[in-house]
Amino acid sequence: MKTLIKNGLIVDGLLNKPFKGEVLIEGDKIAKIGTNINEKAENVIDAKGRVVCPGFVDTHSHSDLMMLVNPYNEVKIRQGITTEVLGQDGISMAPLPKEFISPWRKNLAGLDGESDEIDWGYETTDNYLKLMEKQGVGLNESYLVPHGNIRMESMGLVDAPATKEQIAKMCEITEREMKAGAFGLSSGLIYIPCAYSRTDELIEMCKVVAKYDGVFVVHQRSEADTIVDSMEEIIKIGRESGVKIHFSHFKVCGKQNWKYIDDMERLLDEGEKEGLKISYDQYPYAAGSTMLGVILPPWAHDGGTDNLMKRLDDEECRKRMKEDMANGIPGWDNFIEFAGIDQIFVTSVKTEKNKDVIGKSLKEIGEMRGKDPLDATFDLLRDEENAVGMVDFYGLEEHVIKFLKRPEQNVCTDGLLSGKPHPRAYGAFPRILGRYVRELKVLSLEEAVHKMSKKATDALSIKNRGSLEVGNFADIVIFNQDTVIDKGTFVDSTQFPEGIDYVIVNGTVVLEEGTYHKVLPGTVIRRK
Repeated sequence: MKTLIKNGLIVDGLLNKPFKGEVLIEGDKIAKIGTNINEKAENVIDAKGRVVCPGFVDTHSHSDLMMLVNPYNEVKIRQGITTEVLGQDGISMAPLPKEFISPWRKNLAGLDGESDEIDWGYETTDNYLKLMEKQGVGLNESYLVPHGNIRMESMGLVDAPATKEQIAKMCEITEREMKAGAFGLSSGLIYIPCAYSRTDELIEMCKVVAKYDGVFVVHQRSEADTIVDSMEEIIKIGRESGVKIHFSHFKVCGKQNWKYIDDMERLLDEGEKEGLKISYDQYPYAAGSTMLGVILPPWAHDGGTDNLMKRLDDEECRKRMKEDMANGIPGWDNFIEFAGIDQIFVTSVKTEKNKDVIGKSLKEIGEMRGKDPLDATFDLLRDEENAVGMVDFYGLEEHVIKFLKRPEQNVCTDGLLSGKPHPRAYGAFPRILGRYVRELKVLSLEEAVHKMSKKATDALSIKNRGSLEVGNFADIVIFNQDTVIDKGTFVDSTQFPEGIDYVIVNGTVVLEEGTYHKVLPGTVIRRK
């Protein structure tokens, strides 16, 4: 089947000057791009007054479980995303040895949700990807093998440095999963069990990833008080392993830490001069979102969620947690310190019992329960078995803009999709086009499209996508430059954006004049 898109403003993702032209799609590929394509097509789309550009690429997504439960992913399609990168933050679906299924589901729930509808017995990345391939996917899905899953398979969930033998086992597992098609290794060095690792462990694993020209995608150990040391650790890993570095959701948290921004930029500049390959992604909001359990000191999670539940029931452990939150632990990102109990809001819970706290701050939850806010929060985490999501406010828009403009940057959502999510899950990409291109003129149109498409595929080494070029897969977005904008707010976040009119995935129209077609034309992309 042929589809002809005519009369549109072509923005190709390659930073070339936009031009009015046409795009011809044959099957799942782009066949022609020009100003006067004289061919008949079964489907003709008149894009007059609108922009035609590559489909957007979400390099930090948490749809890992959802794609097996609800593979259509309309939330992402409606903001123009045609490709996602799963397996983020070092904790995801695979690999998952059968003996760890129960504790791992609890550990994962705060990020990716929970479900009894799927068969959790897939064990390896290859089998996990095959499940998605068998069921079908609404957009293109790629995968990073998660450090935490690898560490769990090698040595369990204990708070301990890895031995040489255990590191060797981690390297074997990493190689197995890279051969299965992973695009790299992810880690979340504030999440369990990744937080228990030492630098040498990551260097050895990244040597394996570098052998396959993969990328190390990392939520670094600190985005607050010790962010400079944290960045230096990641750069050391890149230098000594030869791996490409990609910082997840790049930012600095807390007013007291904004002074480090110049040093952060200096480290990026020095890395470029040294010849290191460094990139990062960013969502365009001055607030973050993750699982609420990260407010607890790392020792509280030792041994997994079941042990955490016991500690949350122990008054002496609670006292120690409060002391650590008040005094801090060197190298630990203390969310209570840099955001505060009045700027951390619950976004999702697992049970009906606690639905009333969704949208409430930790301070408000304490008032609702008639308790000290931290005790009320400990109760909530215990009752929900740690499956609680949150939003935290940490920065300023001027800092968002500073990092947005840097050449290392590409766009992501980092969207948790359960409950009442952060508005980035529904609107990160349209927000770039509406606020930062049209309203504030921070980026040109071609710069923004590049950062949402080709820059992202280059960072992850995803081939034949991310740009409008003959022979590439036909992942295409058509949007109205005058109206495109995100609509979600922190009060009412689950609103679809405006101005995204058409989305095409592998040559199939999935969004047409704002009407979503429930189809599964995506593909599971494996590194080759």
